[in-house]
Amino acid sequence: MPNQFQSNIPIYLQLVHKFKHRIVSGELKAGSKLESVRDLAIRFEVNPNTMQRALTELERDGLVYAERTSGRFITKDTKRIHKMRDTLAEEIIEQFILQMKSLGFSNQEAMELFQNKIEKGMIK
Repeated sequence: MPNQFQSNIPIYLQLVHKFKHRIVSGELKAGSKLESVRDLAIRFEVNPNTMQRALTELERDGLVYAERTSGRFITKDTKRIHKMRDTLAEEIIEQFILQMKSLGFSNQEAMELFQNKIEKGMIK
């Protein structure tokens, strides 16, 4: 399955976002070892330099760490992972609100619509 990237956002930033999502969702477990840069680049169909840049950014964020001879690992710091999860959730909520406002919905109308969808079981 080829990866699809948006042309208006640098690929390495899109990779950072994908990895953050996989980490906070638990798909990539705390303390688990990542594949090599080369293998990840092949899997995501990107240049190894692009993958390296994404992993360096994840290291800066404290979500990934490197052990000199063993490779890269997902942080074991579950508090950091939960904090990133909250941050990503806030970003999604902000985007939702902005999009609803652009459609002309008030905050109250957007909340009511959202609540109705949850109550009808459309959002699980």
